[in-house]
Amino acid sequence: MIVPIHEGKLLLASEYAAGTDKYELGFPKGLIDPGETAAEAANRELQEEIGFGCHKLTLLKELSLAPGYFSSKMQIFVAEQLYPSHLEGDEPEPIDVIPWPLTDWQALLDNADFSESRSVSALFLTQQYLASAE
Repeated sequence: MIVPIHEGKLLLASEYAAGTDKYELGFPKGLIDPGETAAEAANRELQEEIGFGCHKLTLLKELSLAPGYFSSKMQIFVAEQLYPSHLEGDEPEPIDVIPWPLTDWQALLDNADFSESRSVSALFLTQQYLASAE
């Protein structure tokens, strides 16, 4: 999962989620293809889902998704120094990119469409990262 930051805004993806049968706001994410590193996959997914590549990618944390049931893990990155770049992805429909003011991140938590636990975790990790950079 990637938290893209561009011109003082978080770039969120609005995608249909079959599990909730509605459009959800979240951060770009995807699988690591064979032969790719997690960082390479993150930069590729950024380009496929939101139309930006990045010059600076920082790993924040690797999360276990449900360690009591299976061994799946997810790496959370912050992407900075973005530049326009688009790659064709495998999404069934175009993804709407929703810019959200970074300074208004707490209001994002109140948005009913921003409910995925991985995205919420990524938002808190990003705030911790940005606070430590100040």
